[in-house]
Amino acid sequence: QVPLVESGGGLVQAGGSLRLSCAASGRTFSSYAMGWFRQAPGKEREFVAIIPRSGGSTSYADSVKGRFTISRDNVKNTVYLQMDSLKPEDTAVYYCAAAPRTAYYAPQYDYWGQGTQVTVSS
Repeated sequence: QVPLVESGGGLVQAGGSLRLSCAASGRTFSSYAMGWFRQAPGKEREFVAIIPRSGGSTSYADSVKGRFTISRDNVKNTVYLQMDSLKPEDTAVYYCAAAPRTAYYAPQYDYWGQGTQVTVSS
């Protein structure tokens, strides 16, 4: 089990920034690739970003590339999502998730957080 707890969501104006955090419990955090997904009302959950187990090469959805940055701290057992130049279409519940290897689809992830709401006003 890898319990995950997200924080850092909130209400922000368009063009603003937020930093999401996802804290993991246990000693196996560094064994998992970590991803961020989001789900807007009436839409399917979509991939946002992923970072491999040891950090390094990251990947992003085209819709957030150049605006969002994923990072991790394997000492603090935490993964982050820095979100800049936010747009109203970024409004969603954001979830962090853990997978045994780099993955881009939700069914490939074993553990999920409860989600944190991000709302971007125009």
